[in-house]
Amino acid sequence: MFSHVMLGTNDIDRAETFYNAVLGVLGAGTANRNVANTGHVRLFWRHHGNVFCVSQPINDRPASAANGATLGFACESAEQVNALHDVAIKHGATPIEDAPGLRNSSTGAVYLAYFRDPDGNKICAVFRPESA
Repeated sequence: MFSHVMLGTNDIDRAETFYNAVLGVLGAGTANRNVANTGHVRLFWRHHGNVFCVSQPINDRPASAANGATLGFACESAEQVNALHDVAIKHGATPIEDAPGLRNSSTGAVYLAYFRDPDGNKICAVFRPESA
């Protein structure tokens, strides 16, 4: 359904360090750095057919977190959720909501961890035990 997800950042170097560490837990490797014709830097991570991007806003206004938006990264186990959350916090994320753990939802049990990245974007690490 999606071709890619892109978030804005106010500090491209900090975002690169942060997401290289966080997405490294998933095996995504390091970012591919691209400079747009406008001179703005964009970072791309490609993993399992998905593309995640972080960019300096091309309108030169400050990046801001979308109110009500959450970006979820699929994990392969509860342990990977915990590892991703721990690495994120170590690299400047802010933990939010409940501690990482199992939750029941209308679609079944999920193991979740929520945090805000250094730019304030709400991120979720999620593992669905029934899909394992």
